[in-house]
Amino acid sequence: MSRMKEEVKTLEATGSAGAGMVEVSVNGEYQVLSVKIDPEIVSKDDVSTLETLMLSAFNDASKKIKDRIESYTKEKVLSGGWRN
Repeated sequence: MSRMKEEVKTLEATGSAGAGMVEVSVNGEYQVLSVKIDPEIVSKDDVSTLETLMLSAFNDASKKIKDRIESYTKEKVLSGGWRN
């Protein structure tokens, strides 16, 4: 079981928002690895749009990593790939 947890930690997923203008990458522990923001959307007069895009991108990344963990786990269990 500990081997499975270690392998899941290495998984990564990237979520995006605003047609890719904001991207957030997370790992299998839901830790943020990177944030990319297109400079064109940065405006001191419209911070709320950037905040909304950041939130959307993080939620997208969280969903993608959750799905990836579930898929990876099923694949490994069904194939017998986690034998100690």
